[in-house]
This record gives sequence, structure tokens and C-alpha cells, in this order.
Amino acid sequence: MILILDFGSQYTQLIARRVRELGVYSEILPYNAGLAKIKARSPKGVILSGGPSSVCDENAPTIDKKIFSLKVPILGICYGMQLMAKLLGGGVLSALNRGYGKSEVAIERDSPLFSDIPREFDAWVSHGDHVETLPDGFIKLASSPDSPVAAMEHPARRFYGMQFHPEVVHTMFGNEILFNFLTYICDEQKSWNTVSFIDAQIANIRELVGKDRVLCGLSGGVDSSVTAALISRAVKEQLTCVFVDTGLLRYREGDLVQQTFKRSFDINFIRVDAEERFFSALKGVVEPEQKRRIIGETFIRIFEEEAKKAGEFKYLAQGTLYPDVIESLSVNGPSATIKSHHNVGGLPKDMKFTLLEPLRELFKDEVRLVGQKLGLADDIVMRHPFPGPGLAIRILGEVTKARCDTLRKADYIALEELKNSGQYNNVWQAFCVLLPVSSVGVAGDDRTYENVAAFRAVTARDGMTADWAKLDYNLLATISSRIINEVKGINRLVYDISSKPPATIEWE
Repeated sequence: MILILDFGSQYTQLIARRVRELGVYSEILPYNAGLAKIKARSPKGVILSGGPSSVCDENAPTIDKKIFSLKVPILGICYGMQLMAKLLGGGVLSALNRGYGKSEVAIERDSPLFSDIPREFDAWVSHGDHVETLPDGFIKLASSPDSPVAAMEHPARRFYGMQFHPEVVHTMFGNEILFNFLTYICDEQKSWNTVSFIDAQIANIRELVGKDRVLCGLSGGVDSSVTAALISRAVKEQLTCVFVDTGLLRYREGDLVQQTFKRSFDINFIRVDAEERFFSALKGVVEPEQKRRIIGETFIRIFEEEAKKAGEFKYLAQGTLYPDVIESLSVNGPSATIKSHHNVGGLPKDMKFTLLEPLRELFKDEVRLVGQKLGLADDIVMRHPFPGPGLAIRILGEVTKARCDTLRKADYIALEELKNSGQYNNVWQAFCVLLPVSSVGVAGDDRTYENVAAFRAVTARDGMTADWAKLDYNLLATISSRIINEVKGINRLVYDISSKPPATIEWE
């Protein structure tokens, strides 16, 4: 296992992904996790991530120097390299001009880190400081126009530093460099995959749960479905799945979820119709974070009520994923909170359950692979992500049943045409949004003044970053024509062409 200490870099999760893609399990801990927690994981190597701070600042994030006495290889990336240099006695200088973008790296000395790597290559940099003088025992490996020391090495202690980011796609041979660190320096073998993850999680769930019972919040989406299947494999008779029909779901989704799970799973299944309860709780609410908190708390109260009816449950299982955690809470370093997810930041503090989240450290594509290995059907595993708060965060402004019904029809048409075109599986996520804006239109010979809807389709790998999908114009024209002609209350459709970042995938 490789441990990554996070100093708040926007790329930290990419490091974890790249390491896993190379067949080695990785975990992320906050930079201030403490030596005891690091030792407890027995890592075969440690990576210090980049970060937005300057090591020259008085209150810059730092680590216990005893980490360098663990006798395991350590790789510092950008801020991580600068911090390593400073803590071990080197000199770090704040540069007059911040380095950002592509830079040419020139390798000046042989090293296992750069085995089979060309002597010159383009790399991605994002820093305001650089290492000016090396600590004792370190040698310079490479330079770049913006950094006199672009890479460094302490051969005896197996400490390495890189001023550039090997984890981003803009760095040539970045995966090869990480492979070299894992294979030749950490002596790691390719041993992590979905099968090993499933086996490990089943063992963990059995040990944690014991003879207690588990209540699983099932939405019918990819994440909660895989969660249910995984826990069922571990403690089948102790699991009860509760599907809450909030009234905020897509067209006919409640019936589809019930049919799918009763047909495909031999599990205890309860459906709760709570449409009126959710609309009542959301009445008059327009602020996105408040919507999420209300929905999160309402879910929990319903689960608590169902638990009382069905007997005592100690655990509440959820399909929480890594991107949910990263965007909701700054748990892994000094990162900014983007938005709270109802199942992470929106849970009430007086909740009576202990959370069970077996997918919490996985990205979406990893979850899909786990689902396939567990034998789930493709119509479940390959579904586009759907947020827990449902249509409530795709309706800007107040959420009402009438507005949900309008959006439901538009969304159904858009997805139907996307599937008919054969492009559904080429898109990470697609959906419609109902805007709190009205526009003038013409229907027949009459003037209309109705809602504007937006259509959003993005391509992505894990949802942490995304680009707008370059869909065929004829497809967009068909979607627009059908929605405007078939959905009463919408007379204009716009296409969202913003990427993430700076936008998020969902509008709220």
C-alpha cells in the first residue's frame, strides 16, 4: 500500500488514481494525520502531495519530521518536494514569477526514478517556490527553465522530489515515472484490483458488523446498488434495503427500481412513498446548501422510522464515493469545500446510526468495475450518476411537484434521444435543469412566456474534472424540438458548455 499525505492540492486524488491504475492500492490521509496513524497502515512508500501554500509562510502546513525515519521511500511532489527540502535542511526560495503550465524538464543524472525516460520531456508545473539549495545527502537529478532543481534524490534513504506533477496527463511519461517509483524504489507488485477490493471489503464488513443488522439506503443508482450487493455478499440475512421514493426522482424511476431489485436481488426490500413529506420540507427553500441539508435530514428520519418498524439496526449503509467526500468536506487537507453532498455534509449530528460506507475510497469507474464483478446487470452498472437530492438540485429556485413534473418530462425526452442516438454510454452524465427564468416565445400565433430549461452533458472519467460533450447538432436539435413541443411550460432550451472546473457538473 502507498500512502499519500494531502496538502490540499487539486491533483491529490489524481495521484491516488494513477497509483491504483498501476495496480497498487493507495490511500489518502490529511498531512496532519500523525505518525501513529501513518505507522498503523504500514505503507511501503509515502507520497507528499502538492498544495496551494508556500513553505515559506509562517503557518504553512507541515509534517512530523519523524516521518523521514520510517525507513520507507518517500516521494515529494511540488509542495511536497519543497517541504521535504526545507525540513531536511535545504533552502527554498519564493520565486518572483509563479510557474504554471508546461515546462521542459532536462534529466541530468541517471536514477531509478527516471529509468527508460527520455532525457528531455514536457511536464506540468504549478508552483511559486523552488528548491534553491539541496539538503545534505541529496543530489540533483533534473532542471527546468523555472526551477534550478526540478528533481532530486537521496539514494541511500530513497527520498525523491519532483517540482512537476507526474499525475496529470499534461506531463509526458508521468505514469512511467510513477511506475518506476512504485516498482524499482518501493518494490511494490501489481496486486490491487477489483477482486482484491471485493474480498477485502467483505472481510472488513463481516468483522465490523458482526451479528448486528444493516439498513441500506437504496436509490437504485450505481453507487447504492453496488453498496447493497457488496454488503449482501458479506452479511446477506442481516441486510435490509430501504428505497425512499422522494418525489424527486426521474420519470417512472420508483417503479423501475422496485422491479429491478425484486427481480435481481434476494434481499429484504422496503419501499417508502415520501413525496408529500419531502415537498413539504422543501417548501419556500431556494438556497442549494439548505436544500441538501433538509433532504439529508429527512432521509435519515425516514430511515430511523423504518428501523423502528423492522427492528433494531446499528448500521446505515450508503453509496458514498470519494468525489462526494472531497467536494463535501476538507477531510484530507486544507482544501476548499465545494458543496456538501446530502449523504456527507447534510447528515444530522444526532443521527442514531453508525455509517457503513464500503465504497467511500473509490472513484465512479472503480465502482462500476466492482459492480460488474459482483454480477450486477449493465442497465444498473452503466447508468449515469444521479444525485441523492435528485431533481431538487436541478430545479433552481423553489422545488414544487409541478416544477418536478415539468423537469421530469424534459429530462426523460433528453435521455431517450441520447440513448436512441447510441451516445448514452459515451457520455459521463446528461440531464436537464429547470431555470428560474422565463422567456418570450411563440406557439402557433400566440405569445408565450414560459420557463427556460438547460441541457447538460459532460464527458469525464471520475467526475473530479469534466468537459462538456460535443454532441451532434442534429441530436441537440431533436432534443430541443421535442422538449419545447411536448413539455408544457418550457419554451426555450439552452445547452451548457462549461467545464469542471470552474463549473461543477450539477448546477446546485
